[in-house]
Amino acid sequence: MKLVRYGALGAEKPGMIDQDGALRDLSGHLNDIEPSTLTKDRLSALRALDPGNLPLVDGQPRYGACISGVPNFYCVGLNYVNHAKESGMEPPAEPILFSKATSCIQGPNDEIIIPKGSVKSDWEVELGVVIGAVTEHVSEADALNCVAGYCLINDMSERSFQIERGGQWIKGKSAPTFGPIGPWLVTTDEIPDPQVLPLWLKLNGKTVQNSNTSDMIFSVATIVSYMSQFMRLMPGDVIATGTPEGVGMGMKPPRYLVDGDQLELGIDGLGVQNQNVHAFGH
Repeated sequence: MKLVRYGALGAEKPGMIDQDGALRDLSGHLNDIEPSTLTKDRLSALRALDPGNLPLVDGQPRYGACISGVPNFYCVGLNYVNHAKESGMEPPAEPILFSKATSCIQGPNDEIIIPKGSVKSDWEVELGVVIGAVTEHVSEADALNCVAGYCLINDMSERSFQIERGGQWIKGKSAPTFGPIGPWLVTTDEIPDPQVLPLWLKLNGKTVQNSNTSDMIFSVATIVSYMSQFMRLMPGDVIATGTPEGVGMGMKPPRYLVDGDQLELGIDGLGVQNQNVHAFGH
């Protein structure tokens, strides 16, 4: 299934994308796509619905973030072989974990605002993992059974805040608009192997990131199992699993976002995002 949230900011409705790519309204069956929606029983009940019997949504409404009420927004750093190389860093021996503030989450096509004082705002196309069950000390073999689905994420980053200001990376990752998620939450039955997904990002129409999740250092199963040794993962938690090479910081010379830039990014099977970039206060 491809689950979505559509409508004006703060008034999104739940929806489903049918086999023809049309948007269907789910509000007769649930109030929202939220953590409680992600249990196996709830997802099975939604999967049993005939999309053809759901109301067709006319026009092209705005898509919101594909899940509301995200408890935690986790990230994995330096998780692609070639991204570690372009960053001039050794591949990590264990996953590098950090968080983004959930207040940065927004719809997939909402505009991105360069933070006040920013000079190094950067892009990162990433595979997002959405947890569907309370998860503690899970083995790698069972880890994917704890996943409800996958989504596309742009893990926006301000490099000077992240790297040059001391402390934790969360400062450079959490500005408002720095967490576009969606358009779809795609359940695991449609993504049997998350390690074979092409992903890409274009800056002003030019492809700058073009890779595959097969280049991950740590697989989705490894990440979920590893994290569950240190914390209790909860339904609705989102994990951004790292970005491939081609970020602005890695270019020679570096190329950071400026007012008027346009981003387009996608992952096979998970949809596409389009974002216009604006300077703070514009």
